[in-house]
Amino acid sequence: MDQQNLPLIIQPQQLQSQLGQPDLLIIDLGKADNYRQAHVPGAVFLDYPQIIRVEKPVMGLLPDAEHLSRVLSGLGIGENTHVIAYDDEGGGKAGRLLWTLDVIGHRRMSLLDGGIVAWANEGFPLQREANMPQAVERHVQPTSHGVTDKHWILEHLDDPNVVLLDTRTPEEFHGAKKFSERGGHIPGAVNFNWVEAMDPNRNLRLKPDDVLRNAFENLGATPDKQIVVYCQSHHRSAHTYNVLKHLGYENVQGYPGAWSDWGNDPNTPVET
Repeated sequence: MDQQNLPLIIQPQQLQSQLGQPDLLIIDLGKADNYRQAHVPGAVFLDYPQIIRVEKPVMGLLPDAEHLSRVLSGLGIGENTHVIAYDDEGGGKAGRLLWTLDVIGHRRMSLLDGGIVAWANEGFPLQREANMPQAVERHVQPTSHGVTDKHWILEHLDDPNVVLLDTRTPEEFHGAKKFSERGGHIPGAVNFNWVEAMDPNRNLRLKPDDVLRNAFENLGATPDKQIVVYCQSHHRSAHTYNVLKHLGYENVQGYPGAWSDWGNDPNTPVET
């Protein structure tokens, strides 16, 4: 398969056929201990906190251009690099990296379906030795593509063309469990627990496209709407962002900071 045609969601067997190709960079965002034990051959390690900014109590903000440029340069992500990201949790952290790349205008990227869980459990080759990134010089600038904020959402709470998709657990959505000053959800939001996109019986691979499409459409999240995904910090919802992109949704935005931003602001409206 030509690198130019690699899909957004890539299967282990597709990735295996591409191992060692130039301009292909595999990035492991799982736990450091897991990376040291075994990883996809050629994969470099990225510590997840490197791609988020924290301003407590708000978590998961988008880093500034200087920080992102330094991290991506150190990883060796050039303009023509095709990034394959994966982790050990089904794709949340890897999805956040791909969302970040989307925001800066980098288009060549894929999420490994099932991550290291599918790769290892299905007998694909593993490597123990760590791989050092080959640094490049890269200067990037975040854009408005794929990203929104609290102020935009407040202005569109009653917009019938906007769907707020909360990807936290039902307990978080209804306020029974809270990780911010206030519990509940953004008024009008619908709940899709991000793990519902994965099949635990298939090593956390995504469920079939038609099953996923029906699940979203049954919530009113149809391709003709502007979809805003959020969770507690835009970690879990970054996975859903990529799932929607994979399904052909064109108008999707992530809310960095997410509920840690909204739920800690005493002036934002909340539903439970």
